[in-house]
Amino acid sequence: MLVNADFSRAVVIVPHQYDWVASPQAGVERVMLDRIGAEQARATSIVRYAPQSSFPPHAHPGGEEILVLSGTFSDENGDYPEGWYLRSPPGSAHRPSSREGTLIFVKLRQMAAGETEPVRIDTRDSAAWRQQHDGRAVCLLFSGERERVCLQRVAPDTAIFPDPIDGAELLVLEGELVFEGQACARGAWIRLPAGSYPALAAGQGGATFYLKTGHLA
Repeated sequence: MLVNADFSRAVVIVPHQYDWVASPQAGVERVMLDRIGAEQARATSIVRYAPQSSFPPHAHPGGEEILVLSGTFSDENGDYPEGWYLRSPPGSAHRPSSREGTLIFVKLRQMAAGETEPVRIDTRDSAAWRQQHDGRAVCLLFSGERERVCLQRVAPDTAIFPDPIDGAELLVLEGELVFEGQACARGAWIRLPAGSYPALAAGQGGATFYLKTGHLA
């Protein structure tokens, strides 16, 4: 299966375009944002767990990255409410579930083989954020040789990329981004190949977003 598999092209998916697809497990649905492969795939998805739903124990040979968007996501290691960032390295395994239901952003099989340490960050903790010289606030989630992952909070009309980039992936968490005249509110996913994007900016109310760079180079 190939979904938005041409990484040389820009892709924008806004919430009203979400196409929910049932997973093999009852009560768990997903929106496939990009995907290369069948059930065992390199994939980026929005995943929705109904209350009292779960997946059987399984491994992640290429690692798994999760940002909890709403509700509470759980596994045998703990309960993670909205705002938690979870990064589990290649070879890790767990049994995910949700008592109350949850919505999560998930990336599978996209980590470097050398990653060995799990990451758990509560992005609601103000101590995790740093103010930058250009006025934006940044919550660093991961920085390695091949990618950097963070949350950013920016003021209204802020240009997101004042300089050329080598590729980027964004998920709008609060407020609005505007890309080529298109309003991208909470839940919008944007993937950009290398290039210049001076017109990508925060809307009139500012924006908070997930940002990954370096992985598309």
